[in-house]
Amino acid sequence: MTNTTVEPGEATRLRNKVVDELCADGNISSPEIEAVMRKVPRHAFIPDTPLDKAYDTYAAVITKTDEHGVQLSSVSAPQIQAMMLEQAQVKPGMRVLEIGSGGLNAAYLSELVGEHGEVVTVDIDPVVTDRAHRLLEEHGYGRVRVVTADAAEPIPDLGEVDVVMVTTGAWDIAPTWTAQLKQGGRLVVPLRMRGLTRSVAFTQVTGEHSPYLESESARICGFVPMQGSTAHREELLLVNGTPEIGLKFDDGLPVDPHRLDNAVTFPRHELWTGVVIGLQELIDTLQMAMAISLPGFCTMAVDEDLDTGLVAPVNTRFALAAVEDDTFAYLVTRRTEDNKHIEYGVHALGPNAKQFAEKIAEVLRGWEAHRRGGPSPVIRVYPAGTPDDQIPADRVIDKVHSRISLSWPSA
Repeated sequence: MTNTTVEPGEATRLRNKVVDELCADGNISSPEIEAVMRKVPRHAFIPDTPLDKAYDTYAAVITKTDEHGVQLSSVSAPQIQAMMLEQAQVKPGMRVLEIGSGGLNAAYLSELVGEHGEVVTVDIDPVVTDRAHRLLEEHGYGRVRVVTADAAEPIPDLGEVDVVMVTTGAWDIAPTWTAQLKQGGRLVVPLRMRGLTRSVAFTQVTGEHSPYLESESARICGFVPMQGSTAHREELLLVNGTPEIGLKFDDGLPVDPHRLDNAVTFPRHELWTGVVIGLQELIDTLQMAMAISLPGFCTMAVDEDLDTGLVAPVNTRFALAAVEDDTFAYLVTRRTEDNKHIEYGVHALGPNAKQFAEKIAEVLRGWEAHRRGGPSPVIRVYPAGTPDDQIPADRVIDKVHSRISLSWPSA
């Protein structure tokens, strides 16, 4: 399908190297996706990007920022694109709606649906859609329909589609996405829940009361957040009223955030949990265990320029944390003596630091005993207003348009 002129041999070599790595690490498992990722010239959709950057297997390429340096648009890393394409299970002849346009992923989708399929790619930013339209035309994918619109609103003349693939970070599920899906269709979306983002592959289920979405897979990822009517920002709580320590809440601040005002005046309580993992072990289910089990779950960041040592996270930009009344705590790690593993610990500050640290440690120990190495929680999406008795869940997260249910599968 591509009409690209003969490209540099180095680009072909690097592209094949990327695909070889993705096949080896399991991100590519189907021959169809392997074929399209070998065929489509990734670098042609990221002009003015050095080849080594364009073909970095695990790194995105930022294509637009605002005046403050905030990322507005990017081309996802090959690893993320392969992962989501596998989740989407696109077949020849299908109709696909892509939300978040850059051109490259639409080209992959166009190859997968073939001559008898259809791809519509939508973005709210006309600069992004102009660029995507130009690049798709230049490289032989003029059949892709490029639309400038807020994808939370109905897309004119779209009709029903087999797959909705969202390639920008979403906090909520817009009703139009599910309304546009055929019965049994798939929605693949980087969904943010309690500050944690997962690329979730949903299928529609006919429930007793009304249809809902149920996850088939959920993989850790990170995306530029969505703009438009479904945009949502985390709320920041500055501990002690200074920018040094910031707690970020995805679903609203604590009822009385000022109860934390004096937390840092108490000695820091430090507790090591005995929970030890491998250096390369995935912790997606550990993160979700904390998010589900701790009502005050949040993340913590420290301004390095203002850091006085009140807290000591391993990563000053992102630490799993939680708040309970007048006390907050966060996770830390340390290397074991053999230097091949890490142990989790908890630091807590506030009047009830010792008790809260132990509470969090018990969550980690429970994860180790019952969830480690197991499946992710089942994620279900119900319309806003669905009664509690119709939602089986260990935790329900209320959004504007939906209610997100998180449930651990039976052992």
